[in-house]
Amino acid sequence: MAKKQKSYRRQMAELQIELAELHRWLRRSGQRLVVVFEGRDAAGKGGTIKAITESMDTRGYRIASLPKPDEIEATQWYFQRYVQHLPSAGEIVLFDRSWYNRAVVEPAMGFCTKLQYRAFLAAVPAFEKLLTDDGVILLKYWLAVDQEAQEERFAERAKDPLKRWKLSPNDLASREKYVEIGHLRDLMIERTHRPRAPWFVVDFNDQKRGRINLIRHLLEQVPRHDETIPEPKLPRLKGKPKTEQVTGKALWVPDTCGK
Repeated sequence: MAKKQKSYRRQMAELQIELAELHRWLRRSGQRLVVVFEGRDAAGKGGTIKAITESMDTRGYRIASLPKPDEIEATQWYFQRYVQHLPSAGEIVLFDRSWYNRAVVEPAMGFCTKLQYRAFLAAVPAFEKLLTDDGVILLKYWLAVDQEAQEERFAERAKDPLKRWKLSPNDLASREKYVEIGHLRDLMIERTHRPRAPWFVVDFNDQKRGRINLIRHLLEQVPRHDETIPEPKLPRLKGKPKTEQVTGKALWVPDTCGK
C-alpha cells in the first residue's frame, strides 16, 4: 500500500507541472476550456477537480457546482444559468455536474417532465455546437463506478463525520436506481456524443488510478500547451533578513503546535 501511495504521489506531482503549463498556455493564448464531470454519486468528481486545480492560479480557473434552481431560474431557458459560468479568454471552468443533470439525475429522480427531458436531448447537441464553433474546447467525462464500490464509499461517508455532508437525500435515494441511471447514461451518450464534443468514460472503481488516467487524457486533448514555465531569477537581498515586527492592536495567534 505504501508503494502504491508513493507511486500515486510521484505521478500526480509530474501531472501538476503539466497542468500548470496547460494553465499558462491558456492564459497566453486566450483559449477557453470547459471540462464537464458527470458520474454516479460518490464516483469521485469532487476529488478529481481538487486534484486538477491543486497547483493552479486561483484567478485563472473556476469550479461550477450549481445548486437546485430557484423559482426564477426554473422559469428560464434551461441552459441560461449555465451560460453565465462559461469561461472568458484564458480561463478553465470545471463543471461538477452540468447541464447534463437533465439527462440523468432529473429524469431518474422525477425532477423534470418527460417533455423537458426529450427537449433537452434534442437541444444539447446544438447548444454544444455553438460553444465549440466559437472556439471553446469542450471535454466531457463520465466517471464510471460499479455498484459495489459505490456502496463502499457511501458506507465510508456515513461513518466519517467529515464526509457525512456529502450524503444528500438524493444520494441515498439514487441507491435504488443504479440500473435506471445506467440506462439513462447510455441514452445520453448515444444522443449527445459528437466529434467536437465527445464523451469519455473513465474507470473510477480505483479513484487514484481514475484521477491519473483522466488528467493524463485531459492533457492529451489540449493541443500545443507544452510550454515550460521558466525559473525566475531572484534578486539578491540587501542587508540581513529582518524579523517581522507587527505593531498596533492586532493580536498574535498563540503557537499551539506540539502541545
